[in-house]
Amino acid sequence: MISSGTLEDRWLIRELVESYNDAVMRFDGEAWAENWTEDAVWHLPGAGDVSGRDAIVTVWKGAMSAFSFVGFFASAGPIHVAGDTATATWYQQEFLHGQDGSQRNVTGRYEDDYVKVEGRWYFKRRVYEVLNSQTN
Repeated sequence: MISSGTLEDRWLIRELVESYNDAVMRFDGEAWAENWTEDAVWHLPGAGDVSGRDAIVTVWKGAMSAFSFVGFFASAGPIHVAGDTATATWYQQEFLHGQDGSQRNVTGRYEDDYVKVEGRWYFKRRVYEVLNSQTN
């Protein structure tokens, strides 16, 4: 499926995802939080919907505390922009090193909804699905 919408908006959405991934790799909760709307929803396998930026950040910080290293890389699927809203699919590669020395590689998919506020794109909803997980 081919993307739709202006190149500028699609580029800015890519930058949003890159900002998110960069913050994950740097364990930077403040930078990571800035990518979400106040009323965002993050849907995680086994946890369901986590609603509101504050709750999302709390869950993220708890999860991140288990890792000593996270490699987090995205590959874009289609991005569809319609005015100040958009949707996209992202495929994610995760290389997770636990504080306990364990290692796991995960391939996942995000289905995203975005909203543009004052010229900046934010995550409104992210639905994550694990496609493959391997423990080393």
